[in-house]
Amino acid sequence: MTKFKAQSFKAKIENARHGINLALRAEKNLRVHMIIAAMVVLAGFILHVGTVKFSILLLTIALVVLAEMLNSALEFAVDALYKNKYSRLVKFAKDISAGAVLFVSFISVVVGILIFTPELLKLL
Repeated sequence: MTKFKAQSFKAKIENARHGINLALRAEKNLRVHMIIAAMVVLAGFILHVGTVKFSILLLTIALVVLAEMLNSALEFAVDALYKNKYSRLVKFAKDISAGAVLFVSFISVVVGILIFTPELLKLL
C-alpha cells in the first residue's frame, strides 16, 4: 500500500480541499467559471427555475469546473514530466484538453439559454 492509500479519510479530504484551493489560486479561468457559476445559481433562485432545471444547471456547472480542473491537472503533469520544454505532443495534449473545456463551456451556455429564456420571457 502506498503512502497516499494509507492516509485517513480526513487527510484525503484535506488533500482534495488543498487541490481545489490550488486550482482556484493558479487558474484564472477557473475563477471566472466560478463567478459565472455563482451568477447562474443566483439567477436560478431569483427566477424560480424549479428543482429539475436547477439540478441540470448544477450538473452543468460541475461539468465545466471538472473539465477546467482536469485541464489544469493535465497541464501541470505534462509540464512536470517534460520540465517545461516544448514538445509537439505536449502541445497536442494541452490543446485537446483546452478544447474539452471549450466544448463543455459552449454546451453549458446552450443549456443556460434553454433554461433561462422561457423563464425570462415569462417576465415580459
